[in-house]
Amino acid sequence: MAATDSELVEVFLTPIRKCADYRPAFGQGRAEGVDLPSFRSLYGTDPFYAWLGLDDPLVYAAHKAAGGLTSVYRQIGVGAERLLRAIIRSAFQLSEEQVSWRYEYDKPDGTKAQHMLDVQIALSDLRDPGKARFAEWLLAVRKRVALPHVKRSQMTGAVFEVRQGYKSADSKRQNADLRFGIRAYQAGLLPVFMVLSSQISEPVVNRYRSDGMLVLTGTLLENPESSTFAFFRDVVDYDLASFLQRNSNLLRREMKAILEALLSAQ
Repeated sequence: MAATDSELVEVFLTPIRKCADYRPAFGQGRAEGVDLPSFRSLYGTDPFYAWLGLDDPLVYAAHKAAGGLTSVYRQIGVGAERLLRAIIRSAFQLSEEQVSWRYEYDKPDGTKAQHMLDVQIALSDLRDPGKARFAEWLLAVRKRVALPHVKRSQMTGAVFEVRQGYKSADSKRQNADLRFGIRAYQAGLLPVFMVLSSQISEPVVNRYRSDGMLVLTGTLLENPESSTFAFFRDVVDYDLASFLQRNSNLLRREMKAILEALLSAQ
């Protein structure tokens, strides 16, 4: 049975709602953060900060808003991963096991770690007409990536890393992403970055594409080889843009309530 709008909205919003309870830690190592009275005591008993007036509730509010907004973006990313995975599972009738894909790698300190990707779509798990649509898309996008024909012909599916946006050009993240691309190809899967926002660093996009990775972004263009929304409409057979549009009022109300909680000094 296809997931309903209300079910999908809850999948997306559940991780984001926790951001309303965010409290800055101020270096105190408390998992629950520091509340306003504790902040005023902490800063008020620090002679230097007290002399400067930094024990003001406005300082607390500024820290809360800054850290809280970072948390909002992070949890939007988590919500986006869960939402798109749920839509793909429902549309293609896939199990959690079928959409899961991970690999093990060596950390700089010599220990092992696992990286779990957001969604895998394997041709062998699909049935028509979804299989035909995905196979046609896979054939088209394989011609766009900078790989020799022999590697393109070996692709048995795709694995997706979902991002709400990608404004950072952080080298550590890029190196991890390139490692993912290599491992995906070793497994016969096309590595795809699926970004919901249209705000993404152009140098990053160009680097990833030149290294053989596909990048879909949150544009409203008609091309499913470059647009996340077009991919969902034409390949997954689910209109993601329409889902977000028709639920926009609810999503905006929830986001406003979270932001107002973060901007308060309480």
